[in-house]
Amino acid sequence: MAAAAGGAARGRGATSFQRKAAAGSRLATVAGTRPSVRHGQLLLSSGLPSLDCVLGGGIAVGTLLLIEEDKYGLYSNLLFKYFLAEGVVCGHDLFVASAKEHPDSILKELPAPLLDEQRNELGEEATAVKSEDFQDSMKIAWRYQNLPKMEASPTTSTKFGHYYDISKTMSSELFQLIKWHSFYLPEELCLQPTVKTCNMNSAYGRLLLSIQRIISQEGFDGSDPQKKQKNILRIGIQSLGSLLWDDDICCSDTPEDIHSLTKFLYVLRGLLRKSLSACIITIPAHLIENKAIMERVTNLSDTVVGLESFIGSERETNPLYKDYHGLVHVRQIPQLNSLICDVSDTKDLAFRLKRKLFTIECFATLNISVGVGRKHYPISAWLSVTGVHTTLKNSVWVCTQVCLSCLLKLKLRKINYTID
Repeated sequence: MAAAAGGAARGRGATSFQRKAAAGSRLATVAGTRPSVRHGQLLLSSGLPSLDCVLGGGIAVGTLLLIEEDKYGLYSNLLFKYFLAEGVVCGHDLFVASAKEHPDSILKELPAPLLDEQRNELGEEATAVKSEDFQDSMKIAWRYQNLPKMEASPTTSTKFGHYYDISKTMSSELFQLIKWHSFYLPEELCLQPTVKTCNMNSAYGRLLLSIQRIISQEGFDGSDPQKKQKNILRIGIQSLGSLLWDDDICCSDTPEDIHSLTKFLYVLRGLLRKSLSACIITIPAHLIENKAIMERVTNLSDTVVGLESFIGSERETNPLYKDYHGLVHVRQIPQLNSLICDVSDTKDLAFRLKRKLFTIECFATLNISVGVGRKHYPISAWLSVTGVHTTLKNSVWVCTQVCLSCLLKLKLRKINYTID
């Protein structure tokens, strides 16, 4: 009777359901990772804190990050090295694949991590730059002046993600603490006979078999729990889809094997989903003539980020973009354990390459102030005071090219306006 009464009491006041916190806590103990507060997925840093902020906190384990290369591949190569450098600092295993540059050379050129003293110096430099731009900020419209920068201050020490000095290379002593694997296509073609898997070309088949072998033999397969301490495998593939990978999608609108790259990505995502790994791939999207192929590649990726460089374009000499070196386009962010994706509120993003740092920041597309007599007001405030319709106000901000024409239509003959 007492046992029955106790059971009834438990039924009324408590429940026998126990939350599965043990497995989650074990995942959270993996070095260089943290669980997401939004969807509970395990995250790792991309090596660039500002990019982590744009992607909702970091790169989820088991997902694929696709980087659309800029025209000359300079800045996309930096993101590629940041991802690998973060793996070295966190003690993760690396798998580096390339058909152009030997993986050994790529690892030797990884940027060196910043020390606390170096962070303080960069913080002082950033403060000096802000003081110089203080007078210019007085003319910036309120909408842009209050926007926060995506890049956190280098002086703030964060346990997740690190800062790196691109002017220095990483010490060889750090590589002795990790295990890394390489895949150099010219060497693989000499070592093994022709390989063709799942109706894809030989280069993709060899790469896929190598990744599968590392995941299985090194214990990263989620279906076969690791007996040793859990760790993360970071996979980096450089310039996938180029001619060096024996793929002609970059030189023909109707390639011979149009589905070879998409089949590779489909199988690769399956391997990532059931393993403690994350992958970054750079692809020359600007060279792919068949846009349908690029759409399928985007759909088969989890996160897609495009880089648009100002080198060789009209924007390079445009005063509007004088403080930046290119734009950042977030094409796609995955929906993980939720109905919506964790996307940043800021859409206008640009990057700049400083002396030691590569940063992603909010970009103000146009700064306009209206002058009445000796006073200057942001155009947004002036439009609100004069009672201009909301639709017209939004068009002024959204459409940079037609902004001047909108002002002319208002017939501001007695009011001076300036465009900074």
